Amino acid sequence: MTEKFSLNVNGKTQTVEADPDMPLLYALRNDLGLNNPQFGCGLAQCGACTVHMDGNAIRSCITPISTVGDAKVVTMSGLGTPEPHPLQTAYVEEEVTQCGYCINGWVMTGAAFLNKNKKPTEAQIKEALSGLKCRCGTHMSIMRAMKRAASMMG
Repeated sequence: MTEKFSLNVNGKTQTVEADPDMPLLYALRNDLGLNNPQFGCGLAQCGACTVHMDGNAIRSCITPISTVGDAKVVTMSGLGTPEPHPLQTAYVEEEVTQCGYCINGWVMTGAAFLNKNKKPTEAQIKEALSGLKCRCGTHMSIMRAMKRAASMMG
């Protein structure tokens, strides 16, 4: 049985009709046409589906749409609006090259972490990003970008 859900996504309120157990990721991609959160593993293990919900990085592939309520959801396309988030700027400046599939998880997880911890240690950055999967081998560039963004924000 489907229900109507009012979602605040990237600052806009939109209505989605869905089964209450449907993952938020499906609503974002299929109903709202947002391509940034990716479907990776479907088990919250890779991070490709990461979005912010009230400022916290969450895995949208396992978050039922019925649990969102009045929370503010931000995808990567809403993260740098109107100006790029410092982490997005740092990714460009550090030339963090990736295939583009998992970048959503790295940026969204990193940005949520940096928004709460402006002066992180390298160990804290590594811990915050643990659990994300990437096969491009750009982990060192990502670390440089995280440190650069932290210096820009702190």
